[in-house]
Amino acid sequence: MIKANARKYSVSAMRRVLRVNRSSYYYEAKQKPDEPELAGDITEIFKASRNNYGMRKIKKKLMEKGKQISRRRIGRIMKQEGLVSNYTTAQF
Repeated sequence: MIKANARKYSVSAMRRVLRVNRSSYYYEAKQKPDEPELAGDITEIFKASRNNYGMRKIKKKLMEKGKQISRRRIGRIMKQEGLVSNYTTAQF
């Protein structure tokens, strides 16, 4: 509602009338990337690495593509998609 009437009235006045915190308004107004699109990107990177990449390496690859996403979010999406990376122990 605030966004729709932002041209008529000041945002700060509407926030006061509606009793909405400034941080809450700007948090909700911020654009968030789509989950299904992110899940597709993460799965694609994971499969391209032959199931070897974990959260940190996937985060690096996404940064190269220009997408900034937290490791925790990547981990949550990987868990939802059932993606578990292969890991090896040191060979002597």
